[in-house]
Amino acid sequence: MTGADAGHDHIFLHSAHDHSERRTWAVIALCGVMMVAEIGGGLAFGSVALVADGLHMFSHVGALLIAAFAYAFARRHASDGRFSFGTGKIGDLAGFVSALVLAATAMAIGYEAGARLFHPVAIDFGEAIPIALAGLLVNIASAWLLAGQHHHDGHHHHQHGGEECHHPADHAVGRDNNMRAAVIHVAADAVVSILVIAGLLLARHFGWLWLDPLVGLVGALVIGVWAWGLVRATGAVLLDMMPDRALADRVRRTVEADGDQLADLHVWRLGPGHLGAILSVVTPHGRDVGFYRQRLAEIVPFSHLTVEVSRR
Repeated sequence: MTGADAGHDHIFLHSAHDHSERRTWAVIALCGVMMVAEIGGGLAFGSVALVADGLHMFSHVGALLIAAFAYAFARRHASDGRFSFGTGKIGDLAGFVSALVLAATAMAIGYEAGARLFHPVAIDFGEAIPIALAGLLVNIASAWLLAGQHHHDGHHHHQHGGEECHHPADHAVGRDNNMRAAVIHVAADAVVSILVIAGLLLARHFGWLWLDPLVGLVGALVIGVWAWGLVRATGAVLLDMMPDRALADRVRRTVEADGDQLADLHVWRLGPGHLGAILSVVTPHGRDVGFYRQRLAEIVPFSHLTVEVSRR
């Protein structure tokens, strides 16, 4: 006897999806204006450094566009029946791509910094420091805009059988990896800007030209570590890894509390704050699918649940 969810949709998006999408577009607009101003000003006034920073901002805008288009695609196709379990993972896919972009950025910074460490170049401090300060201000403003998406009360909700259910936002289950990737891009830029400013000020004051590429290497290392963490988190979701072993153990204890046997269990993340589960129960009792649904609802209201019951 098998029972799957009935009377519910397959929209497994984050509860703050629309809000996050608007915030991301706002940051893209801010960074886009800064990018145009830097490239235009650099070309008009002959500043290579300004043009270079504008091109760096262009890559930043590109990464944020990945996040924004992912939000838009997931929203527009949320009810598309071709996606068996909805579009909740689109954000994780975008986050994975962004992580690869971050990793490539870290390697590029590391390569350039390493080359300059052994072959120092002259630095125009009067031009470089204001540019770095402007970049830091833009990153602070971007971080403030993106931080606005954390307005919820720590609970996610979804429709299940026509009723709204709530459960705490588990750190891994409830996290929006698309927004996390956007925030990491901004944070990485801010860290690099702070390191660059410190390195430039010290290099100008003490004449330590080697300090500028050294802080570049530190920044590359920080970005690389963040990129690896993002690859692991998003990759786990894309590969349907068990998001919460403690939850799986609670499911097993709950099902097997009265002599039943949990023969098979699959739990995976459908989207931010949404879990799916398929379980097979062997029981000597005359229990139906509804009995196990009710019991499991006391642990967590799965957004999509399939229960198979076999008699022993």
